[in-house]
Amino acid sequence: MLDLQRLRALHAVSVHGGVGAAASALGFTPSAVSQQIAKLERETKTVLLEREGRGVRLSPEAHQLVAVTGELLAIVERAESELEQRRGKPAGRLTIAAFASAARGLLPGVLADLAVRHPAMDARLSESDPHLSVGMVAKGAVDMSVVHDWDIAPLPLPPGVEQAVIGEDQCALLVPQGHPFAGRDSVRREDLGGERWVCQPPGRVCHEWLVRTLRTAGHEPEIVHQADENPTLVALVAAGLGICLIPRLGRGPLPAEVVEVALDPTPVRRLYALWRTTAAQRPAIAETVRTLQEHWLRAARPSHQAARTPRAD
Repeated sequence: MLDLQRLRALHAVSVHGGVGAAASALGFTPSAVSQQIAKLERETKTVLLEREGRGVRLSPEAHQLVAVTGELLAIVERAESELEQRRGKPAGRLTIAAFASAARGLLPGVLADLAVRHPAMDARLSESDPHLSVGMVAKGAVDMSVVHDWDIAPLPLPPGVEQAVIGEDQCALLVPQGHPFAGRDSVRREDLGGERWVCQPPGRVCHEWLVRTLRTAGHEPEIVHQADENPTLVALVAAGLGICLIPRLGRGPLPAEVVEVALDPTPVRRLYALWRTTAAQRPAIAETVRTLQEHWLRAARPSHQAARTPRAD
């Protein structure tokens, strides 16, 4: 009989793209994951991982085994969910992926609150871009993710994934002190032509939104500096190297060299919690969604409008 933990290790390598990343997600060492897969190869008398440069790739037989393992893990998840539901209390491990500003500005308070109110529950956070964390939920790499999308760039969800709205995060234009926009109450999107921008790299949700928005307004954006972290973008604006658009969640206080200006109409991104349908009845899922919504109301500034959300259970 095949060992489920060894199958889970192989499945994690497939989902995360390597032994090291799989080990990090499972909370093991890379050598422990390699040993699990080596034992699985002996049990199945099949080569499952093949060397490719400095990494590995799955053999065709491994891909077939991973597909079946996904079905097995879904069955196990349903069984665990039903047992937790019968107990009626949040319990067990809950892995959460969240994008950077939510991980910084929202999740710390949520995780601390859950730890106090539900000691039998073990919630764990990892930071991930929304485009990646949607797939991580769908494939079972994490139990839940906190993601965002924009009005003109909705985030598609795969089958078997459910969602609840956490709230809406408003964005503002940040310009250097002394910039022509700095003395204005608001700026329209049509006025943004010819500006030099600092922005997140291509492939990130914020980057795609900026490009689409400016092109819709008739401008081709000139993105001169790119950085992953919002504090770096703010520092580039403070140095007078460009302007940027940043959501308020997790942004922190602005330096004196940076001026916040409203953009008309105000850009808004929606925050969601995602989880698999097979785990929808877990009390831990429902309680985490409720706690996220509660903390959003505390973290959001008065100008934010928290959305009315469906029940997670």
